[in-house]
Amino acid sequence: MLPVSRVLAFGAWLVAQSEATPSAPTISIFLKPPGVIPPGGSSTICCICQCSYGSLVLYKGSLRLHALEHSGSRAEFSISNATFEDRGTYHCHYLEGGTVLARSDELEVSVEELHLPRPALSVLPGHEVLAGVDVMFRCTTTPPSTGCYLYLEGQIRAQLFSREQGDYNLSHVQKGASGRYSCQCYNMSTSIEWSAVSNTLDLVVRVAAPSVPADYTLCNAVRLALAAGLLLLLGLIAAEAALCWGWRSRARPRHRCDK
Repeated sequence: MLPVSRVLAFGAWLVAQSEATPSAPTISIFLKPPGVIPPGGSSTICCICQCSYGSLVLYKGSLRLHALEHSGSRAEFSISNATFEDRGTYHCHYLEGGTVLARSDELEVSVEELHLPRPALSVLPGHEVLAGVDVMFRCTTTPPSTGCYLYLEGQIRAQLFSREQGDYNLSHVQKGASGRYSCQCYNMSTSIEWSAVSNTLDLVVRVAAPSVPADYTLCNAVRLALAAGLLLLLGLIAAEAALCWGWRSRARPRHRCDK
């Protein structure tokens, strides 16, 4: 049997090796600003990767389009003067030395004519809320549309509004729900018709300061009262001592020296 010391040393080596092995990087991909792009419009495909070095490569399907040496953790690929040829499924690869180490999810880019009027996005109870409350987004269109999508900048997935009420509810929001939102609507007839993207609004979710228990506040008040009483008592003792010293000084007989 192996000595216990060797077994422990081997276990420590395995732990060190597991900690030294870096985890595989992950890539997120999204469109900025989000939504359907009109012909002639522009947008940017953003790829974010927590990577050390290397390059981010943009693919459309299996076709390699662009490669960028990423700056920091972000690479941006612009779509300008969009045409219907820009429609398609995009994804990003992260490469080091020609080896693909990570792939993003697929991003669907749509280029369509925008025939419907721009909707208006609003949020209740307001643009700044405390964590834990319920938030309602409302996308208002004229005339009413078949459906609307809610976009959060930086996210690849869109949320579908309720067709009956025309709103989207977020329950017990947390700080991660903060961000820039917009909406876009469509109608289904013989073909799908899209609106322009709405105005954007920023939602800020603040974390409330922790509440102080009542008994804790009471304890602090008692401590402050005791401290004040102690200071008052010390002051009275010092005053009494000074008064007594003054009396004794006046009552002490004076000695005269005859020359």
